[in-house]
Amino acid sequence: MISNAQKQDRRPVDEDVAPLAAEGRRVLYLSYDGLTDPLGRSQILPYLVGVAARGHRITLVSCEKPERLAADGKILRELCERSGIDWHPLRFRKRPPVVSSIIDVLQMKLHATVLIRRKGFDLVHCRSYMAGLVGHSLKLRFGVPFLFDMRGFWADERMERGFWPSGNPLFRFAYRCFKQWEAQFFRDADAIVSLTDSARKEVESWPEPRRPRGPVSVIPCCVDLELFDPANGHARQAGRTRLGLSDDLPIMLYVGSLGPGYVIDAMFGLFRAFRAVRPGARYLFVSNHSRAEILALAQPYGIEPHEIINVAGRRDEMPALIATGDIGVSIIEPTFAAKASCPTKVGEMLAMGVPVVANSAVGDMAEIIGESGAGAVLDRFDDQALAAAIERIEGANINRDQVRAAARRWFALDDGVDRYDAIYRSIRSRRP
Repeated sequence: MISNAQKQDRRPVDEDVAPLAAEGRRVLYLSYDGLTDPLGRSQILPYLVGVAARGHRITLVSCEKPERLAADGKILRELCERSGIDWHPLRFRKRPPVVSSIIDVLQMKLHATVLIRRKGFDLVHCRSYMAGLVGHSLKLRFGVPFLFDMRGFWADERMERGFWPSGNPLFRFAYRCFKQWEAQFFRDADAIVSLTDSARKEVESWPEPRRPRGPVSVIPCCVDLELFDPANGHARQAGRTRLGLSDDLPIMLYVGSLGPGYVIDAMFGLFRAFRAVRPGARYLFVSNHSRAEILALAQPYGIEPHEIINVAGRRDEMPALIATGDIGVSIIEPTFAAKASCPTKVGEMLAMGVPVVANSAVGDMAEIIGESGAGAVLDRFDDQALAAAIERIEGANINRDQVRAAARRWFALDDGVDRYDAIYRSIRSRRP
């Protein structure tokens, strides 16, 4: 559970990361995720623009998928240049498995080494484990401070969700290697960032050889509340007009992928419960999945094609599409890795005033949704529990301003930027 002190202390700056100097830092930011990926637009660029505006000099190295770089690279480069971010896109490789990733990491390490020798940096900020391999090696070689932005228990998630089949000796070996490297990251990092308080408590409870030695700060997947604002262009009306939906049509909303790790049974069972209370309801999927894929998943649960609406949207279109929903859904398998999960979609739905049904044992969702009253929390997935969650939201007559207030308290981008700013300034420079 999150303590009362922590609830009240959702301040931009923690005592253990208090600023030591007024000047900004020279930061080498490494990300295996691409800036041109949807995740890059929502969970990399907004933070970097924010910390650059606070005086830090950011050099970004990311691995980009060639087709996305060709489509959006020019726009993103202009955004980076306007913000003072020096962006170095590298090629992302898909095949062959494992070998391609090794090549990508070696490529990033070589490029980062050249940049360190040429520019010098006060710290290396590594987003997740693949970038962590590079940042950790740079610290050992050059002495440059290392910020491990863990994001989640990456290797455990790969194994739990079947991306690394446990029956494959190669992937079992990869898992063991990453768990060993994880312990080294925690041992040698000058600072660590976790998405959830649940994950922070987990790693701080580990035995001494694996326990983090540097301070662990919590920065969730934040939301740009200026972009995700229900008042912008009357977002709900704009979204429903685009989709040809009447103002009073009941809409359940799902945002994002439907891959491994999501509880499909509960997601469609929840819609059946919603449909029973709100006849004529529709299930809106804002996703890049094809309609055929979604219908194939829905069919076994007795959901008719006309009840499914699916649409893909660019980042600037997402606020209006999300605002069309009456209830949002985020149900994730409550595995070990889920302790570190902070679904971006939850913050975005709350920001648009959409109450969310989420499940416990996933990051800090139980505390955020339960204590704010901005939705309902599931402890189990049977029909009775799903119906109760719908009844709880329908009966509470939740005000959309109340829901947005929860996003402002827990997921405000400015707070996240302030925390990164404070961490950067707290790390003592040992520039090579």
